[in-house]
Amino acid sequence: MPRSVRHKKRSSERNTLSAKMRKRIRTALVSLVVVAVLGTSFWLYTEWRHYQRALQARFPEFGIVMPAHHSIHGIDVSRYQRYISWPAVSSMKVLGIKLGFCFIKATRGTGHTDPLFSRNWRRSKQAGLVRGAYHYFIPTQSGLEQARHFLRVARFSKGDLPPVLDLEEAKGVSVSQLRKEALVWLATVESATGIRPILYTSVGFYQQYLGRAFDVYPLWVAHYYQPRQPSIQREWSFWQHSDAGRVNGIEGPVDFNVFNGDSSAFRRILIP
Repeated sequence: MPRSVRHKKRSSERNTLSAKMRKRIRTALVSLVVVAVLGTSFWLYTEWRHYQRALQARFPEFGIVMPAHHSIHGIDVSRYQRYISWPAVSSMKVLGIKLGFCFIKATRGTGHTDPLFSRNWRRSKQAGLVRGAYHYFIPTQSGLEQARHFLRVARFSKGDLPPVLDLEEAKGVSVSQLRKEALVWLATVESATGIRPILYTSVGFYQQYLGRAFDVYPLWVAHYYQPRQPSIQREWSFWQHSDAGRVNGIEGPVDFNVFNGDSSAFRRILIP
């Protein structure tokens, strides 16, 4: 076979292979686009359904024993409560009890941001609730970097609750290391905002891991199903008394809290 014929044949074969490859690539891209569109559509439909259920969520009462000897009540939320109808939350009133404040999860560790924080932060204030932002602390990560991440996400305004550090787990680190990194977070946030942060933890965790080095920080303490107050020796500002409350505008259970004081004391704790 002459060289020119062989060259034309090889060229034709390459063009055929190239055309087949382009066709396969186009088919693959079309398939990816279809999958992406279907996946996005399904996700949007699912989120829409959750919001519709939140709009329809109505309860005759809060579903838990409320510590009625306290006058200022609130909730705390994160992405696990899905889409919230904040006007329904703020307008619910049972036997004279209304919800006046909410703590909202903002960040976790050095890089995670709650996907619903921005929405909850904006709409809770629009609904008339006093809002606060909290950071879930990871003891194995840098307290400084966690504080910087939180400060990038949470932007505070006059009338907001102070920033909150959520300390719940040790993850195997020593008590001294946990205290060191947590105190770095607290000092960094206080320096950046000019506001002393609130510390959230349970009675048992405070006693085992924290102690007197943290006594200067306002305490939001978790101790469920107690009849009148949490069993902790030091002063506390907020008490998370239940994780199974019900409120209009939220499809599932939610944490309930009270403030330890009257309306004048509550105003004093807010960002001036």
